[in-house]
Amino acid sequence: MAEILAKLEGVSRVYKKGKERVDVLHELDLQISKGDFFALMGPSGSGKTTLLNLLGGLDKPTAGTVTVGGAEISSMSNNQLSNWRASHVGFIFQFYNLLPVLTARKNVELPLLLTNMSGKERARRAEIALDIVGLADRAKHRPRELSGGQEQRVAIARAIVSDPQLLLCDEPTGDLDRATADEILKLLQTLNSEHGKTIIMVTHDAQAADYAQHTLHMDKGKLEARAAA
Repeated sequence: MAEILAKLEGVSRVYKKGKERVDVLHELDLQISKGDFFALMGPSGSGKTTLLNLLGGLDKPTAGTVTVGGAEISSMSNNQLSNWRASHVGFIFQFYNLLPVLTARKNVELPLLLTNMSGKERARRAEIALDIVGLADRAKHRPRELSGGQEQRVAIARAIVSDPQLLLCDEPTGDLDRATADEILKLLQTLNSEHGKTIIMVTHDAQAADYAQHTLHMDKGKLEARAAA
């Protein structure tokens, strides 16, 4: 039986806007095993990104607990969460969020600046990550010298440079054409199958979801039946 990497128990998330109460998630229960690759689908506003943010320690539940890698992150302080995120989770977004003045390698190194690692070791780790995503020969290029697909590969290298077990992807191919999107999705499959990364990917694209092992559907803050891909 696969080891459980992440668990949500009775998780709810409520936001308050003035006197208005917005119930985003409703008593969610979810278990994610090491090595899983989930696609998370559902209409806009269904709570998909909120669920990702809770798993990544970017947000805290109003009720319930979130446990990742044996640590109950829902009870951590903001400083503890910041330190935890630096080594346990990688984020990949629709927009690449690369710093235009930095080379690809320097962009990939950014998460390692939060560690005590030497500059030489940071550079070595960044070069390994760029090699994994097929961009070793673009280490000295700046974002404006790269295609959209290459920029997303740099962003993926940045997400894996600290060797996290969990990758959280929010519409990672939403800004790419079909052929380039398929290349990125195949890369995510490789990170899952060959490098042991557990991946949760929010997507509106059914073709993208086909690359995952399982699909979860969310609607109005609740998870619907799980379907195998």
